[in-house]
Amino acid sequence: MELHTVWFALIAFLWTGYFVLEGFDFGVGTLVGVLGRDDRERRQVINTIGPHFDANEVWVIVAAGAMFAAFPDWYATVFSGFYLLMLAILVALIVRLVGIDYRSKRPEAAWRRRWDVAITVSSAAAALLWGIAFGNVVAGVPVDARGELVGSPGALLRPFPLLSGLAVFALCVLHGAVFVALKTDGEVRVRAARLARRFGPVVVLLVAGTLGSLVALRAGGASATAEGRTAPGLLAALVLSLVAVLALAGALLANRRGREGWAFVGTAVTVGAMVAAWFVGLFPAVLPSTLDPAWSLTVTNASSTDYTLTIMTWAAAVATPFVLAYQAWSYWVFRRRLRVTAIPVDH
Repeated sequence: MELHTVWFALIAFLWTGYFVLEGFDFGVGTLVGVLGRDDRERRQVINTIGPHFDANEVWVIVAAGAMFAAFPDWYATVFSGFYLLMLAILVALIVRLVGIDYRSKRPEAAWRRRWDVAITVSSAAAALLWGIAFGNVVAGVPVDARGELVGSPGALLRPFPLLSGLAVFALCVLHGAVFVALKTDGEVRVRAARLARRFGPVVVLLVAGTLGSLVALRAGGASATAEGRTAPGLLAALVLSLVAVLALAGALLANRRGREGWAFVGTAVTVGAMVAAWFVGLFPAVLPSTLDPAWSLTVTNASSTDYTLTIMTWAAAVATPFVLAYQAWSYWVFRRRLRVTAIPVDH
């Protein structure tokens, strides 16, 4: 396997890890005011992600950095052409981070309510906007012969990207609800499981619709590249889409039976399979052009030199196991359920 293909797969892995881990963070943040009826319950909900959300956000930094180093043309076109969209995502991530940190700095109820609203809105916005961004990458954008995106920012608001945004948002909410049910006890746990049960069918429809549209795009060659597309790629996208839908159905069934652990595994597999299907649907392109397939950015014409990729590969081989081991250890340490009785009244 050539190094640029290896790094495409590694970047796909990094983005998959980001959406699986940060996905339930977004969902929990969106549900703070829904699942928590008073300040202590809302704090209980936030504390489920308290030890993890900072580390989860590292995945997006590493993923973007890997794109910059391994595929600089891809990085430049996406982050400049999607400038307003990326700026909105960045603002949402900052507001969410500040809200989680600042809400307990003062005891006034009004202060905390305002930050709870900020956490809810920013978490929901980040999930929705990430879905729209990746929907545009998968569907293709108007890239010209110089590898630059042309057209107005409004051109990014098309049916498939918007559907992808709604699907990612809904899936994050379900993922977060299942995580809260897994990590809490008492009334919050009951509410989270009930919300997941009622909201689940909507998520199934959105996810199935998005993945069905992806397979249709892949089969029809709407995002074809100059290097062409292969039948195995279409088959892989179809298989991953089926895995995502089946895992989602299994998660809902497990949630109904009170098996929160298996329900969380199901939603995590759904998120992972959905993101993997996006990248499989792209390959060998990294950013298809809707103007002319010959102008698409691919793993070959957008990659760095073999020397750069070789150095990156050795660095990743040394550092990645330690990072994964540390994060796994942190989840193990904070594995116990949180009870509202352990939350002090004034914090």
